Amino acid sequence: MATAANSVTHPTLIQVDPFVPALQQKGLHNRWHPDIPPFATVKPGEVFNIECVDWTGAQIGNNDFSDDIRDVDLTSVHNLSGPIAVEGAEPGDCLVVDILDVKPFDKMPWGYTGIFELENGGGLFAQEFQSRAAKAIWDFEGVYATSRHIPGVRFAGVSHPGLIGTAPSHELLATWNKREVGLIEAHANAVPPVAYGPLVKGANVGQDLPGDVRQKIYREGARTIPGREHGGNCDIKNLSKGSRCYFPVFVKGANLSVGDLHFSQGDLSFCGAIEMAGIIKFKTSIIKGGVEKFALKQPIFLPSPVDPLYSAKLIFEGISVDIHGTGKQYNMDATVAYKQAALNAIAYLQKVCINEYLLLSAAPVESHVGAIVDSPNACVTLALPLGIFEHDILPKAEGLKKLDFGQCAIRSDGIL
Repeated sequence: MATAANSVTHPTLIQVDPFVPALQQKGLHNRWHPDIPPFATVKPGEVFNIECVDWTGAQIGNNDFSDDIRDVDLTSVHNLSGPIAVEGAEPGDCLVVDILDVKPFDKMPWGYTGIFELENGGGLFAQEFQSRAAKAIWDFEGVYATSRHIPGVRFAGVSHPGLIGTAPSHELLATWNKREVGLIEAHANAVPPVAYGPLVKGANVGQDLPGDVRQKIYREGARTIPGREHGGNCDIKNLSKGSRCYFPVFVKGANLSVGDLHFSQGDLSFCGAIEMAGIIKFKTSIIKGGVEKFALKQPIFLPSPVDPLYSAKLIFEGISVDIHGTGKQYNMDATVAYKQAALNAIAYLQKVCINEYLLLSAAPVESHVGAIVDSPNACVTLALPLGIFEHDILPKAEGLKKLDFGQCAIRSDGIL
């Protein structure tokens, strides 16, 4: 008689309820600070699971209005699970993190993509489009995502953590705050802000700590919005199952934290990927003295071998000229070229009536620097996989056929 293969159950070090506000749960924090103690400790080589809420901490619902996106409290994001200490890790070491699996909760097989308000979150084109809140809900079936708000599209996702990193030292934290607060002061009236400094409002540790320690963390803790030397919010879509990450260690135990899980995301993301709550499986090891051995100023990664096979792509090009306004010529500005490539893709997709802004945030598009040597124009490309569409969107002599793709979720007051 056949017998079932032996199964191994690995410990889940942090357990969460994806429908409960993050501030009501243990093991979650939303600031970077070396004084946040480890919530759990593992040995090198131990396999373990971490459960994560979505990055907003259950503020966004599965519904057909975007009022929750409009009103989201961004002082309390991102909500990270951790920290997890690794026995034997010391400052100057390299923490090796193997991502063994990433998946949504069975009880929550859906996620969302959001466009945020210009005055509350913004995004890549917040100023150009005077952004107003919009949302698409995506349903998961195996590796595929579909949306009632963007019908006619189906694609395979590569689930990954948008945010993963080790804890900073006190010295590194002070460096972050000094340089970022200086940038904020130099652009005091920017909308949306150029950066977000330490903020007591919304801060959370998710552990029982002495009051003075908690308040110190709240006053000094770095916001989780940008990526930094320790990793952080880098939104690298290829960090899926099978990836290996090499992080510099700044504090004893390394104190690894993770969150902001994505079901899918392209190389070009305006406001968000397909955000989800879920479970991630890790294994860690330590390379002693790895920071010096590898000149490790920031993390390095081995990408996942798992990738959707979309060989046919329509590629849009952008150069260092601002075509969405003054037409100003920039000198070798890859960011301007990147935005122009995206604007060209948006203009094209508008010809076939797709909710293009949300789609390009969620779909597995690829962006590459094509050339960055020929002044004054850098060249950046955006590749849109054709296989995600249920219809033909290629250029034809007769032009593009417009189809009815419905409406994304917008504010209840109708403002879009």
